[in-house]
Amino acid sequence: MLIPAPGPGHATSADELLTRGEVARLFRVDPKTVTKWAQAGKLRTIRTLGGHRRFYASDIRTYLRNTKPAPAAKDRR
Repeated sequence: MLIPAPGPGHATSADELLTRGEVARLFRVDPKTVTKWAQAGKLRTIRTLGGHRRFYASDIRTYLRNTKPAPAAKDRR
């Protein structure tokens, strides 16, 4: 879904917005964790008219690209 980003100083004018669940799947975390990150200011968000958070896809892609992958779980047999 393409929605124009609000005003100057924000992402590109045609940046895609992601839901909390979509961001959670990308990071492989619980959606509540994404909410905590947003509240802490770690992820930039906007609010819909209904009060839901939306996350800029370009910010998420940049963050994912710049973070190290989590260490693989050890095989426990």
